[in-house]
Amino acid sequence: MGDGSKEPQTMTAGLDLADKYSHLCLLDTDSGEIIEESRLRSTSEAFRRRFDSERPVRIAIEAGTHSPWVSRLLEECGHEVLVANARKVRLIYGQGRKNDGLDAQNLARLARLDPKLLAPLKHRGETSQAHLAIIRSREALIQARAKLINHVRGTLKSFGSRLPSCSSPTSFHKKVGAHVPEPLKPALEPLLKTIASMTERIQEEYDRELEVLAEEYYPERKLLKRVAGIGTLTALSFVLTLEDPSRFETSRAMGAYLGLVADKDQLGERDPQKRISKQGEGLLRRLLVGSAQRSAQRAS
Repeated sequence: MGDGSKEPQTMTAGLDLADKYSHLCLLDTDSGEIIEESRLRSTSEAFRRRFDSERPVRIAIEAGTHSPWVSRLLEECGHEVLVANARKVRLIYGQGRKNDGLDAQNLARLARLDPKLLAPLKHRGETSQAHLAIIRSREALIQARAKLINHVRGTLKSFGSRLPSCSSPTSFHKKVGAHVPEPLKPALEPLLKTIASMTERIQEEYDRELEVLAEEYYPERKLLKRVAGIGTLTALSFVLTLEDPSRFETSRAMGAYLGLVADKDQLGERDPQKRISKQGEGLLRRLLVGSAQRSAQRAS
């Protein structure tokens, strides 16, 4: 059903996605009567077999691990897909006992009643998702390295060893090695070698790959790099995370998406100024804040 024909939608569906099996609830759009309740394997083959020959359906799914590829597949099959904001949807239909069949039914009923209740999201394209995965994998490696560094520091402190000042994680393994007491070498030297290997992977593989991607696919990042404190990593993260800036009506809406606007707790005449909400895309927010701090340090 991927020929682009526009047949009227007579059915609305809710699809609760899970790792092994997903639950489907199909409603008659006019009457709200349940037409089908079933489950199917959470594989591309099973989804395509079920939906490829189906007449156009409005299908609601929750944002999650499987929603990017499932939404793309269902759209290829000719269906309208609403990717629901999971946090807001849960507030609507409660936080009681988890029931996959009931969740699918609730998604279908919300999509039939008013799609805006789902606060639908738009997933990025497959290529952008793959490129963003490189940045997130790099961040996962950095976080793992930070945990190992903290472990080494804590272990050395417990032996009364004083470490040299070392603000850069990239040189930690070089400066600390000579300060490891003999009794601790069997415990810490393997970790220092692992930290060194992680640093090499970050610099020689991830950072190099990101430079290549930025040069080949994202010329717009050059405009962002004109801003003081913005490097390739932050610029590329900004481009890939937002993907389509036109979906934000104002710069404030973009700030809210990144959790960079003040949280609100308005009640009557009280409207206290609070800290930024920190909701939304955390990695890009941290990179932007770090860039701002570096820029301020240079200016001072």
